[in-house]
Amino acid sequence: MEQQKKNLKIVSDKKSARIILPNMLTLIGVCIGLTSIRFALDGKFELAIISIIFAALIDGLDGRIARLIKGTSKVGKELDSLTDMISFGVAPAFVMFFWKLNSLGKFGWLLCLIYVICVALRLARFNINSNQEPSWKDNFFEGVPSPAGGILILTPLIISLSGFDLYPLNYDIIVPIFFISTSFLLISKLPTYSFKKIIIPRKTTIFLLFGIVLFFGLLLVYTFNVIAISVIFYLTLLPISFINYQNIKKKYEIEKIQEEEDLEDIL
Repeated sequence: MEQQKKNLKIVSDKKSARIILPNMLTLIGVCIGLTSIRFALDGKFELAIISIIFAALIDGLDGRIARLIKGTSKVGKELDSLTDMISFGVAPAFVMFFWKLNSLGKFGWLLCLIYVICVALRLARFNINSNQEPSWKDNFFEGVPSPAGGILILTPLIISLSGFDLYPLNYDIIVPIFFISTSFLLISKLPTYSFKKIIIPRKTTIFLLFGIVLFFGLLLVYTFNVIAISVIFYLTLLPISFINYQNIKKKYEIEKIQEEEDLEDIL
């Protein structure tokens, strides 16, 4: 009987079993990202955007789950980068091409190529920097992360679906501007919040849970309005993150100088 229970064991103690869940989530994310292209082909741009949003949520979960259950691996790391390339590089570019850029001819396709190349460069740099020792800089990304970039270039389409464009907008100009500016932000060294190490006091946990439930409730009811506002909020965080990064950097440099001076006094 005891031997039978061992054979019926679903989760193994080996690390290979713990790797399955986060990698499975990653693969689900890439399937959802690719499906957004299919929706765009059929002209269902609402579903295409929602698919990429879901892929971004899964991308934020798989790494945290892997670290939580100690299921991180080199395969998972590489798989995550390839998934980001497809879900937030290729897929958003195709969605925007089918929506507006195809009307711009060769220039529209060139914008898609530039954006996808910048996503590839961003991911390559991220993989190199992630091998460095942990420091205070882990609270910041170098440049805009690829999931955020994938949603940023969808902003004109999101605004058109949200009903916020009360006045006629020239999307033939706005879309290229978003593509060029987002491509630059991806490969830039602008420090942006990573939200990896957020310390939440226990007293405020209930308010955080309420805020999350409220956000997703509004997202279900006013989907594209909430997404549009969230994108605008993220854009306002970019200069704030830069200023915060410079202040923290200056603080650590001063502390380092003081430590060196104290060491010289001892010697």
